[in-house]
Amino acid sequence: MAGGVTVSYSDVYTSGGRRLRYEVSGARDGVPVFLLHGTPGSRVGPKPRGGVLYRLGIRLVSYDRPGFGGSDRHRGRSVADCAGDVAAIADDLGIDKFTVVGRSGGGPHALACAALLPERVTKAAVLVSLAPHDAEIDWFGGMMPSNVQEFGTPAQDESRLVESLRLQADRTRRSPVSLLDSLRQEIAGPDRHVVGDLMMQQLLVETYAEAMRGGPYGWIDDVLASRRDWGFHLDQIKQPVRVWHGAEDNCVPPAHARWLAERIPNADLTVQTGTAHFGAMEILPEILSWLAQPAEVLV
Repeated sequence: MAGGVTVSYSDVYTSGGRRLRYEVSGARDGVPVFLLHGTPGSRVGPKPRGGVLYRLGIRLVSYDRPGFGGSDRHRGRSVADCAGDVAAIADDLGIDKFTVVGRSGGGPHALACAALLPERVTKAAVLVSLAPHDAEIDWFGGMMPSNVQEFGTPAQDESRLVESLRLQADRTRRSPVSLLDSLRQEIAGPDRHVVGDLMMQQLLVETYAEAMRGGPYGWIDDVLASRRDWGFHLDQIKQPVRVWHGAEDNCVPPAHARWLAERIPNADLTVQTGTAHFGAMEILPEILSWLAQPAEVLV
């Protein structure tokens, strides 16, 4: 496409020698936006097509978190460690300032970037994000059973959780569509409508296949990191933040978004009726349009 760019993938190595694999698409000179994928997920996850990104003026960067896709594992990583990885990719691309958006399990990681890279991140958005495990809410209220099992395993049974995730990841690696089929048995009506689209099914199966290509460790480490201290405080985030959630989400109930928005100083919360978890994919172009606008001056 004239004036645009799509890169299949590139690799960068951290100071510790870990490989990070990332992809760039959209407008060659557009506003740089990092899209942080869900759990499990990968850099090839659902995103607007290159032509849409070009019209929005977005240069979209997505990458595999450690252990997913083509990125090496970072054993024992915290949510906060994401900031260093994003900074390494931005440096490799020659990007000084950028915005971030995180979807589902990527939400906490987007907040980490905003909190820990305040001189570089100008705006942030989180879509259907988890709250910290110690948030003062009914954390599992309205959550579908498989996620209750995944996130509710007692800390002393961590080895049992790891083995369960390993088995799920192996099953997904052998048959990526099996994860989608399993989800369809539990997700809310609006989500079943979204994943009923054949193109969306193809995109989800592709991202699950890529996510598990290197084994189960991205999924395992993402879940473990989300259950532990995230490594930063929400009141460190001073940039404008959009917090979006589907009102009928039973993967991550809306109480999580409300709790986050109450504690992020400059957060703007939307809980949208008639949509749920996978609605984050449909709202993404609108969020990207907001991220492409100059950041407001905060006083």
